[in-house]
Amino acid sequence: MLTAIRNTLATRIEARIRDLYGLTHQARPEIPPRRDLGDLSFPGALQLARDVKKSPRQIAEEIVAGLELPEGVREVRVEGPGFLNFYLDRGRMTAALLREPLIAVPEETGKKTIVEHTNINPNKAAHIGHLRNAVLGDVLARLLRALGGTVEVQNYIDDTGVQVADVVVGFVDLRGLTIDAIRDLPEPFDYTCWDLYAEVGRWFGEDTERQALRRQTLHELESGEGARAEIGRLVARRIVSRHLRTMRRIGVDYDLLTRESAILQLDFFREAFERLAAAGAIRLETEGKSAGCWLMPLSDSSEFAGLEDPDKIIVRSDGTVTYVGKDIAYQLWKFGLLGLDFGYRYWQEEEIWESAVTGVDDHPAFGSAYQVINVIDKRQSYLQKIVRAGLERLNYPDEAARSIHFAYEMVALSPAAAARLGYSEASTDGKRLEMSGRKGIGVKADDLIDQLEAKSREEIQARDGSLPPEELDSRAHAIALAALRFFMIKTTTNRIIAFDFAEALSFEGDSGPYLQYSLVRTANIFRRLREESIDDEVKPEHAAALPAELWEDDLWDLIFSTAEIQERTEAAIASLELSQIARFALEMAQKFNTIYHRHPILQEGDVERRTARLATARIFSKGLRTLTELMGLPIPERM
Repeated sequence: MLTAIRNTLATRIEARIRDLYGLTHQARPEIPPRRDLGDLSFPGALQLARDVKKSPRQIAEEIVAGLELPEGVREVRVEGPGFLNFYLDRGRMTAALLREPLIAVPEETGKKTIVEHTNINPNKAAHIGHLRNAVLGDVLARLLRALGGTVEVQNYIDDTGVQVADVVVGFVDLRGLTIDAIRDLPEPFDYTCWDLYAEVGRWFGEDTERQALRRQTLHELESGEGARAEIGRLVARRIVSRHLRTMRRIGVDYDLLTRESAILQLDFFREAFERLAAAGAIRLETEGKSAGCWLMPLSDSSEFAGLEDPDKIIVRSDGTVTYVGKDIAYQLWKFGLLGLDFGYRYWQEEEIWESAVTGVDDHPAFGSAYQVINVIDKRQSYLQKIVRAGLERLNYPDEAARSIHFAYEMVALSPAAAARLGYSEASTDGKRLEMSGRKGIGVKADDLIDQLEAKSREEIQARDGSLPPEELDSRAHAIALAALRFFMIKTTTNRIIAFDFAEALSFEGDSGPYLQYSLVRTANIFRRLREESIDDEVKPEHAAALPAELWEDDLWDLIFSTAEIQERTEAAIASLELSQIARFALEMAQKFNTIYHRHPILQEGDVERRTARLATARIFSKGLRTLTELMGLPIPERM
């Protein structure tokens, strides 16, 4: 409703300005910083004064003189030097918020957005940094869907890359295991590979000639033939199964797993390579350190100016394809520009589709997106620019512009969290522990989730030691999940975050459990009203008919905040700054918990006053539940 009012006001103000002065002026009213300045404000008269040659206040009064107010706007006042301040009908707005959805879904556009996220190399266990990627990607998809978008979530499986090759070398050449022995290794298999990956890195370092084994393995993985390729498929499949289990624990799922091996075996890259070569976008280097490699020359692009070595290798001299080369082919397929398609089949027992060389006939339509958002950490910004450059040089400038990199900074651990997980040293700055999979330094995602659930159990048992184990586990999981997901969302994406158990699990302050607690508190109010045979619902028409003086400013401020949810959601998507949703949810919870004691509901004897307060609590609960659903935070019945 708020969005509709603002849009209608903008249209009518702009029409008045054209009629009065013959000028075109963008006139969408703003939300002022203080409630006493109105609910919406238009400062444009101050900007028009120079062109119109009149005082801002006179201009404002002339605009108002013939302005028809939309439904829901109580009055407009010309205030200060020439502001148009609009005041909404509080009862009417409250009734609309009780009655209507908080996010109005627009008509279907038919334009699909592909959100690619998680993308963990299938060579070892998922770590805490992967959790941030997965949560950000999942929340982005939730927001897009809430606003009516068609969204396809993909998880790219790099099953032919260097990382998988190194684990294969570790099993075959370092430990001397057969494929049957690898198949028989117990779970958690991804933990075994975590240690092996670090071990084989040290083994390569002891004798650089051993890296020939990596190159041999890479060739077999890319061709899909040979014993090493078979082991690579086994390793990748077992690891991905573990990754999917981990992501289910935090409420993340996917529509499609796209496997890099299928991109190669179905000649996606060959098609992309031939097009790039025909367009002159790549060249074969004949001399120097890159002799024998196919390069994409980028030195002529201002975007890559200043780089010491701006030309990017697409195909190595040994014939293996770099990550960015395969990703250009993948991006072309995402937009439906390649002219080729995968086969599709279900992933093992999961209800998730995977790309394959051959598949079933009956499957959803994948790919062919209007927009592609790749959720990849900030360190991959250079490679994402090259992918866009590849599309531009193939004469797809519009698709290149709609290839969006959702970048974010890494996750580290606070010194206290590092100590809790068994690490005795923080990084040299003394503020956080930074991780390295190659060195085996890091925090496995499942270990972190286990620790959060254990900490949640401690908190719950300290409050209620009589809970049955099943109920205790359910609550502990819900609180741990909210703590983790909110922690990954609340920090701006341009900041490295240091995860801290005490901060994430706090029932006060800026935490997921604090939001859960706020909603459980409202649910308790409604339950106690029912226990006392008092109707805990508010009919919209009753709210609209209440006297204006009952809508006190602090109650109205919380109601008005709830009305902003759609615009806040749209802003978070437009900026790719999902922390806006988290901070907004906190603001709402803090406002409610402030007025909770000032405006008691259960003890209020005046029916109309209680109704106004109950309506406020109902709207707050509706709004915060909307936001927690967007963030994927479960709400337990009790804390």
